[in-house]
Amino acid sequence: MTHSGTVQPLPRISGQIIIDELIRNMDLGRLELGYSILVPCIFSVYLHPSDFERVAPVESLIKEDAKRALTACVAGWNAKSAKRRNAAPKTYRTAINGWWIGLFADSENAVPPGDVEIHSVLNDMAQPGYRGMKTTLIDREPSVTAARVVRDRENTRLRPSAAFAEIRYQDESGPQTFLVTQNEITIGRGGEDLWVDLALYTTDEISREHLKLHRDAATGAFTLTDISRNGTWLNGRRVAGNVAIALPARAEISLAEVVKLSFEAHQE
Repeated sequence: MTHSGTVQPLPRISGQIIIDELIRNMDLGRLELGYSILVPCIFSVYLHPSDFERVAPVESLIKEDAKRALTACVAGWNAKSAKRRNAAPKTYRTAINGWWIGLFADSENAVPPGDVEIHSVLNDMAQPGYRGMKTTLIDREPSVTAARVVRDRENTRLRPSAAFAEIRYQDESGPQTFLVTQNEITIGRGGEDLWVDLALYTTDEISREHLKLHRDAATGAFTLTDISRNGTWLNGRRVAGNVAIALPARAEISLAEVVKLSFEAHQE
């Protein structure tokens, strides 16, 4: 007697699976530093074309939920870290503000149906030690090439559209780029009990909270306020403490003559 075979349905991806795998990738991609732990914040997610077609209509909602989940996960890790008694707690953080998530259809059919392949990095600038992380849902080797990931990221808007300015600098962690996406940011060494938006890895000549940048939302103009112990220099001149001064569209800011920040406002 001949029995007709039952055709098994192809596995299907879901938004929750994508989010779970993003969190797993972030966990595996962490990089421990002296006083903090960096986690990936830029993710390229590859799906089988049929899976991508299913989720594409709600891509923005998946990204929104994923960013909330990643933020909540980091907050949970920091809460646990603060409770440790046998070692000094380290803050989990990202190298730049916010998260970037790109969803791509794998047109080369390297990713099977129901699987997801994720490539992440700690920063959008290639730097020694800032390694990437590649993960898949199914137990297989990642098949999307690094060159393809770079090309896809270059063909999308990697940087947040609301980046008002960028700050380039070099501290003990190497060359860095910080995107200003808020109307007010604080800069300094920070600490376990003091959050700063741009945390510098350097000597204690830099105050934990060294200066503030403020952007007028109506005009887009920036001001700088020095709140440090050892002073701040703007284009070679020391500025008065606790006084907001106009910040040019391009400027060099020196913190205690130890770390120099290259500031450039973006055109509206």
